Amino acid sequence: MSYKPIRVIVTGGTFDKYYDEIRGEMAFKDTNLPEILSLVRVEVPVEIETNQLIDSLHMQDVNRSSVAEACSRSPEELIIVTHGTDTMVDTARVIGAAKLKKTIVLTGAMVPFRVQGSDALFNFGSAFSAVQILPHGVWIAMSGRIFAWDAVRKNRERGRFEDKPAGNSGA
Repeated sequence: MSYKPIRVIVTGGTFDKYYDEIRGEMAFKDTNLPEILSLVRVEVPVEIETNQLIDSLHMQDVNRSSVAEACSRSPEELIIVTHGTDTMVDTARVIGAAKLKKTIVLTGAMVPFRVQGSDALFNFGSAFSAVQILPHGVWIAMSGRIFAWDAVRKNRERGRFEDKPAGNSGA
């Protein structure tokens, strides 16, 4: 069986945060994706594109447009976007509105990759499998679940992604 190449578009978020001992806070230096791909022993062709390294709470329309444009111009039909969980649904909405003939899966982590107990590897693995079997469209892969971009919300009180109630246009 021949596998289609996958593009991973990096935007930052908790996936790529590390503890900055000097400033005493979580920060960004570089993406963790090369190390993650090595750890999980991916054998499918992968292209990594660092689009930005930003906390999703700081994302603006211009940042989301940059991600959507990267998806649009990607020669790969299969795309994973690593993203902060706080505004992942907002970015998925922008990409979904573009109606690209590609399979795009957004994923993130509630706990940074470099912190014990992180969900980053599991969520990335879920997204990696999902992008290869789902039809064209925009999806979110979190905590072992796959959601359509327009049928999901982040429940901030419970710290999880869940189905968006019918008729509810809010994230």
